[in-house]
Amino acid sequence: MTPMELNEKGFKALVDALGYADSIRFLKLYYHGKGDYTKERHQWLDQMILDDIFADIKERESK
Repeated sequence: MTPMELNEKGFKALVDALGYADSIRFLKLYYHGKGDYTKERHQWLDQMILDDIFADIKERESK
């Protein structure tokens, strides 16, 4: 199977299971974005303390 055939077959399976709108929503969850995460993460990560990270995790878990 070629990469194009695999892509078409996979998208068809996704649409069959979720419908077009939810398939697109699902695929948008995995957008790779731009930039270099390894370099850019230090711009925000170095400013955070561990307690802030844990507090954020607990807040998200409670939602």
